[in-house]
Amino acid sequence: MKKSSGIIWPYAISISIIFIFGACVATIVVASKLPVEKSDTYMMDYQEADASANEIIEARIAFDKEYNVEYINEGLSLDNCTIKYRVTDKQNNPINDAKVKIVITRPNNHKHDQSLESFSVNDGIYSFESIKMPIEGRWDIMAKVNIGELERYYNIKADTRKDEIVEY
Repeated sequence: MKKSSGIIWPYAISISIIFIFGACVATIVVASKLPVEKSDTYMMDYQEADASANEIIEARIAFDKEYNVEYINEGLSLDNCTIKYRVTDKQNNPINDAKVKIVITRPNNHKHDQSLESFSVNDGIYSFESIKMPIEGRWDIMAKVNIGELERYYNIKADTRKDEIVEY
């Protein structure tokens, strides 16, 4: 039996180090080419939302003690879509003087964002009319409702291909 001269180990270790370094470089190159979009669940950067998370939660609790917000659309379509919200107090009386701002966005892609501030109000129902979705698929509809000093974010996920709506 022939003894190993021990020369294979330095080569194996060198090749392993080069392979690991190459894998690290490849990971960085691939990751830098992927589009990374900022989160805007509360219509603000995630750093700002993280820093004021307690205030956002407290504002939602205070708002929910006095008012109700409800998304009342049955679905989302590509052409001439109307987005409607019902705002009432806890006695189910309509609120017609709220400030409502809507942002419609694709998840992880802000290329097709639409910001809506022009609406009509009838008996507590805020209607944003004639909205055209540029492409089919899933959309996030984010609303910010202000009544006096109280504010609430009301976010839902909708899809132009099906009628399901999910609040998040």
